[in-house]
Amino acid sequence: MEKLIQMVEKMKPLFEKVSNNIYLRAIRDGFVSCIPVILFSSLFILVACVPEIFDYKWPEKISTVLWQAYNYSMGMLGILMVATIAKSLTDSLNTKMPKLRQINDVSVMIVSIICLLLLAVAPVDGGISTEFMGTKGLLSAFVVAFTVPNIYKFFVKRNITIKLPDEVPHYIAQTFADLIPLSVAVMVYWVFGIVFKEATGMMFGAWILEVFKPLFVAADGYIGLAVIYGAMAMFWFVGIHGPSIVEPAVTAIYIANIEANLQIVSAGGHATNILTHPTSYFVATLGGTGATLMFCAMCAFIAKSKQLRAVGRASIVPVTFAVNEPIIFGAPIVLNPVLFFPFVLTPILNVWVFKFFVDNLGMNAFTYILPWTTPAPIGLIVGTGFAQLAFILAPLLLVMDAVMYYPFFRVYDAQLVEREKAGVTDEVEEEMESASVTAAPAVTAEEVPEDEKRVLVLCASGATSSMLAKAITKGAEHRHAPVESIAMAYGQHKDIITDFDLVVLAPQMASMYDELKSDCDAKGVKSVTTSGREYVGLTRDPDKALDFALALMAH
Repeated sequence: MEKLIQMVEKMKPLFEKVSNNIYLRAIRDGFVSCIPVILFSSLFILVACVPEIFDYKWPEKISTVLWQAYNYSMGMLGILMVATIAKSLTDSLNTKMPKLRQINDVSVMIVSIICLLLLAVAPVDGGISTEFMGTKGLLSAFVVAFTVPNIYKFFVKRNITIKLPDEVPHYIAQTFADLIPLSVAVMVYWVFGIVFKEATGMMFGAWILEVFKPLFVAADGYIGLAVIYGAMAMFWFVGIHGPSIVEPAVTAIYIANIEANLQIVSAGGHATNILTHPTSYFVATLGGTGATLMFCAMCAFIAKSKQLRAVGRASIVPVTFAVNEPIIFGAPIVLNPVLFFPFVLTPILNVWVFKFFVDNLGMNAFTYILPWTTPAPIGLIVGTGFAQLAFILAPLLLVMDAVMYYPFFRVYDAQLVEREKAGVTDEVEEEMESASVTAAPAVTAEEVPEDEKRVLVLCASGATSSMLAKAITKGAEHRHAPVESIAMAYGQHKDIITDFDLVVLAPQMASMYDELKSDCDAKGVKSVTTSGREYVGLTRDPDKALDFALALMAH
């Protein structure tokens, strides 16, 4: 096991390089920006469809209005994502561009929408088809969002522009500066779209779906599901946020499958597409990546080790809502040879059993998207439209996960008990209880600032970071210190860095710290990242969390 862990750990630099890929990050950031739209549209579908499960059908007028809200939000997802992905990629490209030659991200967003329409939307009598403006247009959206910013980069970097006299106001000059890359991008997609359709007889949007259909099918099979969810857990095991690497590559499949499932069920059919966001949230990752909910419960309620019992009880509430960094770093699970197999294999087994229920027992796959922080058993039942078999599957998965983790939990618990009997205090226990921070000495009352200070905490989704942000805020309220702290997902901070005095990066995003530090240093803002154990300790002690922030801002 030790040799296996060492081999996996040696691959960490490669994993970090993948996680830093600006194109995968652009997809992730674009999706994060569109999550409110997806959840908003799903609310209307829940209201429209769930009553039919209980034999109540809305009047046609009301049903039409409810579906209209869905069609004009989720039905435009391709257009929304091409803009948000293009903006994220533009922001990444701008970090390596001269400060006085930055790409205009607003212009890129507008042009990306135009190019997507030229590439994937067909004219019909009296208007245009909306078929590829939604989920079917996501693959086309990725192509456009990846290329348009690079077209702009080519011209802006070389200062190929329409130059106006110095007397012309800057905002007017900027309009003309964008004119050449704008025109080239639109012309390229206009000509390409016409030529492609003449050569193939298909719009590019329809063609690329056909090309990738075998990949969609393969990803939905037992082997594909094992690779996807096993990889997420493997990345996390070495301390890198796995979903942020894997999910951008399958986001298009996720969204297309949930849309297809909804249409199938609405037509009275059997929804069989497995690979969706809710499958990840409520089946593969019960309690977070690694399906750690039952492991955390065992730590909290039956562990004999003081360390595991303390960690489990402190983590059980956030883990119930799929925020499992406290148990991952607190137990720890990261690079722990004893817990490697259940952490990687349990998510795979969960998804395989779910697929068996769908394929062989006639259960519908997920048709609705709920917030990922919904407790998994509830999300499983509601997300499948209150399928009868879901009421059996939810407790079955919990039992299976407990069985998978139990023997490994017992071995690890016994190891820690022996250490405690021998008088060896575990490093994790010390940090969980004392939250000692070597980089930030305690701050005396006299050193509390008079001016207001603001702290931003970043993680992959804004959930883990909220734990530290709340601890800092609570410590500030207790000490009457003028300190405010908020949490965000990484990528949402780029335009507002100067609003803060300190930016803290959660440990699972540590591979992004060099980029964050560069951005913060350029704008005179302090930044820091922490180890997993240190981070968990800080979230449990508001006073020391405040000391941590104040000391860093003072030095």
